[in-house]
Amino acid sequence: MSVFADRLKMLVENGFFSKTLWVAMLSAVVSWSSFVAAQDLTERNESRPAIGPGSVIVQSAFGGQIFGFDIDQSGTNEGVLTESQDVGKGGRFLSAVETFDQNTGAIVSVVKKITGKDDFVTLGVVGTSVGLVEREHVKGIYVVKRIYETMNPLSKNAFTKQWKLPLGTDSNHIIMPTGVSRSQGTSNVAVFVYDNTGNFTPSLFSSNVATNKFGPTVTITDSNNFGSVPPPIAYDSTTNQAILGGGPGCYLCRPVIGVADLTNATFSEFTGIGFGFINGIAVDSADGVFVTATEDDANVEFYNLKKKGGFTVVLPNSDVEFDPVNKLFLVAQPNSSSAPTGSTIYVYDTKGNLKETMNGFNFSNAFSVIPAHIALNPGNRSGYVDGPGNGQLQSFTY
Repeated sequence: MSVFADRLKMLVENGFFSKTLWVAMLSAVVSWSSFVAAQDLTERNESRPAIGPGSVIVQSAFGGQIFGFDIDQSGTNEGVLTESQDVGKGGRFLSAVETFDQNTGAIVSVVKKITGKDDFVTLGVVGTSVGLVEREHVKGIYVVKRIYETMNPLSKNAFTKQWKLPLGTDSNHIIMPTGVSRSQGTSNVAVFVYDNTGNFTPSLFSSNVATNKFGPTVTITDSNNFGSVPPPIAYDSTTNQAILGGGPGCYLCRPVIGVADLTNATFSEFTGIGFGFINGIAVDSADGVFVTATEDDANVEFYNLKKKGGFTVVLPNSDVEFDPVNKLFLVAQPNSSSAPTGSTIYVYDTKGNLKETMNGFNFSNAFSVIPAHIALNPGNRSGYVDGPGNGQLQSFTY
């Protein structure tokens, strides 16, 4: 409108219109522009789904339990899940890797299906549209090899290349389901690895999964705080640091925050706030803020990474994810404290202000080896979370 107004002013100054007519025309332009803007905002609000649980449900293709999932944030509109179910033939399982449509929930492709003792676990979508899946190869009752397959890009709906760990892929090194930071939009992820050789010394490194490149390995000698229970992990792409949520886990014990410098291969730790195990962690790399959720006190903690301190907000205890586009932290609470039944997702800004409370979910994973997970698509403020039934994922808008 400003360009049009400037041109009208020029015509007036050159005698083409009177000032009275210019004012009238400019007022009409302002009114029309305001009307169009209001109509556009109304249409966008009306077309946007209501905040909270959505009607789109993803059902695993063969009805098995979902062992990890994630969605692509880059616009390919797909997600990935892995499922498994006992087929009752001497410890044999039907296991599959599948992609699904974020808009409809429909299964797009069964990428791989096997029947036997092997299984699959989704480790996430990382980098730019790279799906990462682990296959556990079993002989007898033991996992003898771990194979890491990539789908680059996810929309190919096929395994494209194996991701080869610098420590090897045999049974001596274990990446737990939460061991890869869910870092999208940055080239690297942080990876936490257990040593299963008898030393039980965990380690960390960064990796560009798409190119199969790795940073130096960081050894964590404090296995008491970071080796007994898989610590949730977040990756700060600005500082190239991994942040771990650890601690002894005893009742009303303080958590311990681990910080690994993935450039210089150094590790430090400090006592956190809150009490008990840290169940989830996410980081805002641009602002140097990370958030945790602790178990014993059902609190959410907001930290300044540089100052190594922060404050608590009383509420839930579960997965934490960060939306870097809208600068929001989302926290999943399996057993809601704001509704009489079901589960809840809380949305906070980076200052710890509660912006939204979304009730009506049911994603308690009390009997699953894979914890509840929130997968976000910040571009349209939507996501998926576990539930409401077995082998299902539910959409939501925030």
